[in-house]
This record gives sequence, structure tokens and C-alpha cells, in this order.
Amino acid sequence: MTKSQQKLIEVNNLKKYFPLKSSIISKNKQVVKAVDDISFHIYKGETFGLVGESGCGKSTLGRTINRLYDPTSGEILFDGKDIANLSNKELQPYRKRMQMIFQDPYSSLNPYMSVEEIIDEPLEIHTSLSKNERKGIMVDILEKVGLKKEDLEKYPHEFSGGQRQRIGIARALSINPEFILCDEAISALDVSIQAQVINMLEDLQSEMKLTYLFVAHDLSMVRHISDRIGVMYLGKLVEISNSDELYHKPLHPYTQALLSAIPIPDPIKAQNSKREIITGELPSPIEMETGCRFRSRCPFAKPICAEVDPKLKQVDGEHFVACHLY
Repeated sequence: MTKSQQKLIEVNNLKKYFPLKSSIISKNKQVVKAVDDISFHIYKGETFGLVGESGCGKSTLGRTINRLYDPTSGEILFDGKDIANLSNKELQPYRKRMQMIFQDPYSSLNPYMSVEEIIDEPLEIHTSLSKNERKGIMVDILEKVGLKKEDLEKYPHEFSGGQRQRIGIARALSINPEFILCDEAISALDVSIQAQVINMLEDLQSEMKLTYLFVAHDLSMVRHISDRIGVMYLGKLVEISNSDELYHKPLHPYTQALLSAIPIPDPIKAQNSKREIITGELPSPIEMETGCRFRSRCPFAKPICAEVDPKLKQVDGEHFVACHLY
């Protein structure tokens, strides 16, 4: 269920293109349209899940919203303020309010810094607290993520993968942000550890009134943590819906195929279940043709799909789909 009807993040016609270097063969300037004209919003206090195949642009979308990437065009409204074109100096107050948990808990932590130095860095940059005051916050936040005060003196290599991710979460939470981008935050962890980290994130969200953008490819885990889910395909959002409704009533053929790929733990049910297998050629992310980008792999493609790019349209309540079938 949506926690609030007040929008914290609102994205309007956001684009992020990456230019490619021209070669001897082709001197035309080409671009990869990683995020191509996307619009959606995230309510305060909710978890918005973002799913899709690897390379669909979901991580790029999240990092552009957090302004780790400069957008090519479009609006990024954070609490009503457009931050899309702000300079680094103007972004400083928003850096404190928007944090990120990275995919790889080892490469995101400086191996030459102790846990205390890692967590203290954002506190030193964004607050005017004394060293003792910062130390008190660090001890408190470590306890919240399941670590101990003694761990402050240790270095990243002394911890397991799950513990390192907890350090990354502690760093993100140390300055009390409002919005956190979880970019594949559990994909590098063992399955048993994933559940622990997800439960911890849910507890912290309730306690600290956090808003999450949860980027992942594990559809079953996204369903567990998300209030609403957006499905991405080659730089486009093709469906947005409440979590339960998306899983019980997927509309877009791509969403149906993704959900069909979720493993079924019962071998008998798995054998008798009908699988929607995606076939056909994957379009080039560089030379995008007109029309629907999924049409070359869609079993329901019609002539209009090759001519007109479908736009997200409201089907029912919070359910939106970009497909000519609706």
C-alpha cells in the first residue's frame, strides 16, 4: 500500500543519452539512449521497485535521479524543486537528503579506510557536529544495522559480504536522508543474507521514514519489498502498477514473460506451468527504430506497433501500461 499521497520524487520526460566515439568506419555521432523520455513519481514513505533485464537502463535511471549522472534533458523534481540542472554547489543540500546503497559492497568501500572513517566522511561533509557527537551517531547507526561499536576500528576486508553491505547502509543512513536509491543492493549477497538485509531495510524505513527506489532483477524479492513497481525495457517504462496487482494481473507482454520466468519451488507445479518464453531479436540500443521497442520479440505485435511508439496510459487506478493492445 502507498504510504502517502505526497510526491517526494517526480520525473518528467527524463532522458539520459551516452554519446559514442566516432570511428573510421562511421563518423556519425551516435548515442545510446539509456533512459529515453521517462515520466513517473515516487510517494513519500513508499518503496518503488524498478525491474527489467540487465542493460535496460534501470540503474542509469536511478543514478540520474540521484544526480550521479547529469541528465540529457527533462525534469527531476525533489520535494517540488527541479534539481536536474543544478550545479554541484547548488546540489550540496540535496546530497544530504538523497543517498545510495551500491551493488557491490566491497568495491563501494575504500579498503584503506576504517569503518569509522567510512561512516564519518559524510557526517564531516554535511554536518557541523563535533567529533564526539559524530562518534555517538556512528555507534547508534551501526547498532541499527546489526553491527557493534568495536567494528568501527576494523577495515572492510575483515567482514563478510553481508556485513560489508551493512556498512554501506550505515554510511547512507548516517546523515539521516529522506530518499535512498538501492541499486541492486542485495544481488551480490547469498540468498540467506538477502532476506536479512531486506527485513532490515523495511525496519529502517518504518523507523526513519525513508523513501526507497529499489532497483533489482529478482522479481520475487521486489514484490516482497515494493509498494509499486515499474517495469523497464530498453530505456522505456512499459508498465507501472501496485505490487500485488502487477503480479496477479500483468498487462504488458514483456511483464508477463518476466513474471513467467520466476522459478517455482514445487517441481510438479513447475512442470505443469505454462512459460512465456521471449523469442526474437533484441533491438540495438544505438539504432532505435520507430514504434514499440519490444515488437521484434512480442507475439502480439500489430502493424501499428512498427509505426507508433506506445505511451504510458492509465488502465485502472495506479495501473499504467505502454502497449497498443490496451
